[in-house]
Amino acid sequence: MTDDLIRLSARRVVTGLAAGDISPHDALDAVQARIEAVDPLVNALPTRCFDRARGHADRLLQAPPAERGVLAGLPVPIKDLTNVAGVRTTYGSRLMENFVPDRSDVVVETIEAQGGVVYAMSNTPEFGAGGNTFNDVFGPTRNPHDLRLTPGGSSGGAAAALATGMAWLAQGSDLAGSLRTPASFCGVTSLRPSPGRVATGPTLVPFQVHSQQGPMARDIADLALFADAMVGESPRAGLGKPPPTQSFRSAAASPQAPARVAFSVDLGVTETAPAVADVCRRAVDALERDGVTVVADHPDLSDAEVAFDVPRALLFAALLGAALPEVRNVLKPELVWNIERGLAVDGDAVRAALAAQAQVFEFAAEFMSGYDLLICPAATVLPFPIEERYVGYGDGLPPSEYYRWLTIAAAVSTTTLPVITIPCGRSDTGLPVGIQLIGRPHGELSLFSAASHIEHVLGSSQAVVDVTPPD
Repeated sequence: MTDDLIRLSARRVVTGLAAGDISPHDALDAVQARIEAVDPLVNALPTRCFDRARGHADRLLQAPPAERGVLAGLPVPIKDLTNVAGVRTTYGSRLMENFVPDRSDVVVETIEAQGGVVYAMSNTPEFGAGGNTFNDVFGPTRNPHDLRLTPGGSSGGAAAALATGMAWLAQGSDLAGSLRTPASFCGVTSLRPSPGRVATGPTLVPFQVHSQQGPMARDIADLALFADAMVGESPRAGLGKPPPTQSFRSAAASPQAPARVAFSVDLGVTETAPAVADVCRRAVDALERDGVTVVADHPDLSDAEVAFDVPRALLFAALLGAALPEVRNVLKPELVWNIERGLAVDGDAVRAALAAQAQVFEFAAEFMSGYDLLICPAATVLPFPIEERYVGYGDGLPPSEYYRWLTIAAAVSTTTLPVITIPCGRSDTGLPVGIQLIGRPHGELSLFSAASHIEHVLGSSQAVVDVTPPD
């Protein structure tokens, strides 16, 4: 039963949990056994809290099935940047390696209130900085499709856990593609929601819009299920929106082909590797054969770099700037550079960033009024060797450029548009490639409906990967 359970969809397991055919303890037994078999190879879930999880499961079982929430007792891992009460939460940093928070983040409270049972923390780069999941506390997470390669980051542990059946659903977060890059590299799905759609906090920057938390899953229907369990408002969150009047599950269950989409292989702001571009173009060709009108177009994102770089630098300076003299030698050099950049930002740079942010949003919102979706690659390169800290590292690219290869995702972050990432095919070498499906402002419902249709056209839902040890 254990192996059979981990290969089921999240919604199938939730249906069994709600009906009483499956116990939350059965589900916990299944993921625990799978972790013991697989995680020594992948290193996606280095911190586990099964005693806490079983206590929560016992409490859920005292309530009638109808009162156990959207997830009904389904086990869920949380990214190791998000506080979970009573559980070691390290942020992937030696600065925090023994930190155990007294209270959970709002998003964890929301998930648990909806019947999610937290059983593990997923691995992340130090303080989420970078698109390759490694740190000095737990080491690297490996891509289940090829253990020599990175799963992406910073939600790399979450994506690898999903792909290997160590999770049915996984929570993650995204500043410069941290949900989207791992989804692409591991062949799973993710939602980067509109600001405030998923309430989080407390945080030092409660009103920022660039970093968002969201769900990951193996297909769109499961992604919608988890999105329904994560949305909502909280008095502890700086930004918040009420849940939509319609569930995301019902939107995903009502596939609707987009009539007109824009497609760009680079959004006019970066370069995309031919191996990635070819897979994305084949996916768009399939949509055209399905009757979708595809136009080569993209919004003006020429101000996106300014709109992104300054807020990112200020975020890290707010988090660690005061402590930098004492902790400089503990932090990775890429993080030190970003903190120093934030500390050096002056008023002119802040004003320029604010103006750029307004311009990017205005251009993007106006652009989307003419399209149902904007489609582009989720990552501009294929998964690369785990030892390559960032793209270009081996060629001597300095730490100041460590996230430039993520520009196609960072630029979209500045638009604040909702984004679903789905697998769209494989490279000639067999590696997954994903595309960003970018919706209209606050348009998650129609985005889920379109993504469900596109998933069907592309045949892109992901089965559990059986990890093969290297020779």
